[in-house]
Amino acid sequence: MSSTSLPTEPLPAAAPDRFPFRDPALPVRDRVADLLSRLTLDERVAMLHQYSPEVPRLGLASFRTGTETLHGVAWLGPATTFPQAVGLGATWDEELVHQVATATSIEQRAFHYHRPPVVGTGRNSLQGWAPVVNLLRDPRWGRNEEGYSEDPVHSARLGDAFCRGMAGDDPTYLRTAPILKHFLGYNNEDDRYTTSSGLRPRVLHEYDLAAFRPAVANGSATGVMVAYNLVNGRPCHVSPLIEAELRRWAEPTGQQLFVVSDAEAPSNLVDLEHYFEDHAESHAAALKAGIDSFTDHGEDTATTFGRLKEALRRGLISEDDVDTAVRRQLSIRFRLGEFDPQLDPYAGIGWDVVDAPEHRALALRAATESIVLLKNGAAGERPLLPLTGDGLRRVAVIGPLADTLFEDWYSGTMPYQVTVAAGLSAAVAAQGGEVVLVEGVDRIALRAVSTGALLAAPLFDPSGPLQAADTEAQEQSDEAGFDLFDWGSGVLTLRNVRTGRYVSLKDEDRTLAADQLQPNGWDVHETFRLEPQPDGTEVLRNIHSGRYAVVDAATGRVVLSADSPEQAERWRRSTVRDGTAEAVAAAAAADTAVVVLGNDPHINGRETQDREGITLPPAQDALLRAVAAARPQTALLVMSSYPYAVDWAEEQLPAVVWTSHGGQETGRAVASVLLGSAEPAGRLQQTWYRAEDELPGRLDYDIIKAGWTYQYHRAAPLYPFGHGLSYTSFGYSDLRLSAPVMEQDGSVEVGVTLANTGGRDGTETVQLYARALDARYQAPRLKLVDFAKVRLAAGESSELRFTVPASALAHWDVVGGGFTTDPGGYELLVGHSAEALALTAPLTVSGPAPEPRVAVDRRIPAADFDDYADLVLVDADRTDGDALTPAPGGTGELVFRRTALDGATGLRVEVSRTEPGEALLELWAGAPGSGILLASVPVPATRGRYAWTTVEVPLLRQLDGVRDLHLVLTGEQRLAAFTLIG
Repeated sequence: MSSTSLPTEPLPAAAPDRFPFRDPALPVRDRVADLLSRLTLDERVAMLHQYSPEVPRLGLASFRTGTETLHGVAWLGPATTFPQAVGLGATWDEELVHQVATATSIEQRAFHYHRPPVVGTGRNSLQGWAPVVNLLRDPRWGRNEEGYSEDPVHSARLGDAFCRGMAGDDPTYLRTAPILKHFLGYNNEDDRYTTSSGLRPRVLHEYDLAAFRPAVANGSATGVMVAYNLVNGRPCHVSPLIEAELRRWAEPTGQQLFVVSDAEAPSNLVDLEHYFEDHAESHAAALKAGIDSFTDHGEDTATTFGRLKEALRRGLISEDDVDTAVRRQLSIRFRLGEFDPQLDPYAGIGWDVVDAPEHRALALRAATESIVLLKNGAAGERPLLPLTGDGLRRVAVIGPLADTLFEDWYSGTMPYQVTVAAGLSAAVAAQGGEVVLVEGVDRIALRAVSTGALLAAPLFDPSGPLQAADTEAQEQSDEAGFDLFDWGSGVLTLRNVRTGRYVSLKDEDRTLAADQLQPNGWDVHETFRLEPQPDGTEVLRNIHSGRYAVVDAATGRVVLSADSPEQAERWRRSTVRDGTAEAVAAAAAADTAVVVLGNDPHINGRETQDREGITLPPAQDALLRAVAAARPQTALLVMSSYPYAVDWAEEQLPAVVWTSHGGQETGRAVASVLLGSAEPAGRLQQTWYRAEDELPGRLDYDIIKAGWTYQYHRAAPLYPFGHGLSYTSFGYSDLRLSAPVMEQDGSVEVGVTLANTGGRDGTETVQLYARALDARYQAPRLKLVDFAKVRLAAGESSELRFTVPASALAHWDVVGGGFTTDPGGYELLVGHSAEALALTAPLTVSGPAPEPRVAVDRRIPAADFDDYADLVLVDADRTDGDALTPAPGGTGELVFRRTALDGATGLRVEVSRTEPGEALLELWAGAPGSGILLASVPVPATRGRYAWTTVEVPLLRQLDGVRDLHLVLTGEQRLAAFTLIG
């Protein structure tokens, strides 16, 4: 069955334009109800797929969810390309992010009206799949470039600003419909379809949910995309949190939240995760959990249609379940003006808005304000930046990223590109100097051992298949020369000198051609390895296919067809040009060197692939050290999607600067900052750790126990959260509170005076943090509660005021199951960054002291622990609830502090166990071994992991008072809850 021939049940004909759903005077809910009532069941089921078919008899157009709009319209052709989201995060500027989103949504409207879709029919979607508010917990995350911040307050505020810009400010109609990504606990790529993120209640509510809540609760986000991974053993696409949290937050807005699946994730519930037996069952579970649109099987609507119809036939879902989801889709479509083109205020947007002059100017502003000055001279030394005078006579711009701008997977196609070399060349020339460009990469030639010929682009067909046929070809010839880019971990790209393009594998015939502007695509075909062989030769292997190059003896054509090195062609490499030597010579002859290093967003860290580490690729590090030895006046410019541990540069170089991949205006932005016509206004949105700092495990999502982010990490970072230097100086004074004491439901006004104490205008991001003193829980070292970006002229001062509600100091109370602000002592701290705090003010929160945990005759969920060791959070059943199980082969321990024991005579536990053998659960008052053993429970085997049983035992000893309880789990078992029996 095709997606265009789904069965329908004919209804009486009528003029569609006379139906009530066409009447704009009616409330949207009434129009949706009328249209829904006129759709057949099959038509409604078909609408649950990403590509919703048209319904001609009602004049209903086809509809699809999703246009990628993370930092400009993507995948549809040239469009204004802004800095990566991680760069926008570095601006700390909600107004700027709002403007970027506004420009993006205007261009999205233009693509909707004036350009056909790249895939499918109909119109490009007005639903924007952005922003990403997943928190940047681990800088090794392959998709680090897509998020704003490691902090939930920071990320949530920028995400809300982006949503408001996308949606527009019309009270009735949306300009576009922004979708928050990706719900929930998603911060790893390796095995992302099957890995589970363990989120204890405090981390869940204080950290991960906190990034999503504001934009949903205030209605700026119109929907949410659900993540691939599992949380606590349950796939996110069947998570109860969709209804229990997201939709509960959205209820006061009066708007329907439209929840979409990620691509192919519905099928993953069976095919990869094996969470359900069949697709009808899995799709039914996802629909009932709150998924409204299934992004699965591309344009093929029929597969999803068939699975949902089967679920209906088996009684797994009802028509009401279908109608609920379709109602949400239709609500968004009405708000997008689909049915009221004559009233839609955005219907007149023309094609001329795409890459318009004002959008170019905004791209330049965003790229400029995202740049972070990390270091600028040591104490007592003259700063290297901004470059002036003699430092501008001759500038060597060096590095593999010096003269290229990379797009990432979610980039639009840049309408034009201003590279760092181009931007600096123009700016330096305007001041009478010159720029010398050296990429600093080796130029090599590869000679086939079997034929004696050089690998080369065909002389008369440069973009044709590479050959090793001409034994007379010279190594210095352009067609046989390849610039070798070493991205670390043995991953290489080869750019042919004659074509100026990268070598790429062609799937259709497994040949190679030097025809790609840069590595790109979901499956990158432009990365290779040159693997050494015992005889001193090398074999050429394509990373995507895994196959090795062979040479056809008759034609010389090179084909990637060998499965092993033994079957592959041997190559002898010769270096035509030593890239490091050329870079050193250029640096030695210059007055200043700028070395541009970093990543290609498609290589060694991207969607589906996490980074192996956080240090620079060895080849880049060696190039930097060699250049700095020749020219001490060297600035390192890191252009990257994520932090690097540039410890050596921080210690040895006079200046270090960071920019994300900043889009089409990167070069002009960098030049303006390096030469001082613009202030370095960016501040770090995540911690830059040191190389020797041992990071927690990639799948350790417990930021509290693992020590992730500035909130909990104890070791001194290389560069702290919020860090960024200026060309001027700022002074903080007169930190004052409206009152020294605040009630638990109150607020306090905070004032501080900021002065520009330097000699030039500048921008400071004032950061206000809080710290709990003597907390009964493991509190953050610091927690951001507010921030403000302030521009001050030289000598100017300004009084800033913040309102801090008690809720900003709250933590998730596992005893009460909600947020609470404990009475006691706190500090409010203000300054330049999380490690450069200028002023501190004490604050007391008044109120009754927290009561001890009541466990007698009260069910205590096992997940509501205060501390734990060697335990894993898992699903209690497929629809709801969490449980704990010991880590494989170990013994786990749970701690429940300050628990009242008065009257307790027995223990009841809810357990399950599937494996044979013994399992034991012990209850201790105090630490195991040194405390008092209260109960020992043999855990019986049950029928399965979701087959729970209750076991009751008398306490071995009755105690009164308040004690810390420890539950020790030995052997394979799962614990959902316990109760002390009175």
